[in-house]
Amino acid sequence: MIKWNKRFEYPTSTRALIDGKRHYNVGTHEKLPSVTTILSATQSEEKKASLARWKQKVGEIEADKIRDSAAERGTIMHRIIEGYLLDERHADFSDVGQNAGTMAQKIIDEGLEGHMNEIWGSEITIYYPGLYAGATDLAGVYEGRESIIDFKQSNKLKRKEWIEDYFIQLTAYAMGHNYVYNTKIQSGTILMCTKDNIFQRFDISGEEFRQYTYKWLERVDQYYCNIANVTEI
Repeated sequence: MIKWNKRFEYPTSTRALIDGKRHYNVGTHEKLPSVTTILSATQSEEKKASLARWKQKVGEIEADKIRDSAAERGTIMHRIIEGYLLDERHADFSDVGQNAGTMAQKIIDEGLEGHMNEIWGSEITIYYPGLYAGATDLAGVYEGRESIIDFKQSNKLKRKEWIEDYFIQLTAYAMGHNYVYNTKIQSGTILMCTKDNIFQRFDISGEEFRQYTYKWLERVDQYYCNIANVTEI
């Protein structure tokens, strides 16, 4: 098993929907928008158009089916990986559960074992006071570097340039963690497996990590400017 080092006391949180968007209550009187809420609200027009074209191509019903199937598979996969990290074995013998279990094992074998040196927390709430909150899969030391690690499932292989929002997500969690716990996280890793059990790993660090941090700050600024504009109207 991977070494645990519970250096930090992570907050409990509750989730709430405000105008259909996920927010977190992390013990303060304010409800903070989630990282995914901010990213969704500040999507580029190009990305929105691309998604709309795909939905039109496959049809609304099939698009919903693909989305829901992927969400179910991802939820089970995450649960199995978390169970492994906590030494609590989980199994799901449904067809989708067995697929998710194989994917989870692929991430464990190729992405975690021998790479994850130390775990600070799993499925933890991370927030930046007054701005945002979210939940990340792992925080700790990965290949000798303080890092944020997220697990992703995919219907097909990805190119790095297709998953920019995943990297922005990593920097958002790192920024909150660094602010609240005085850490110096400047690295992030995405561990991904396709439904056909092909493993992919994507890393960002150094200058690339800083550039994604700047992109995150731009998205946060855009989000709150949009809120202010709506309030004025």
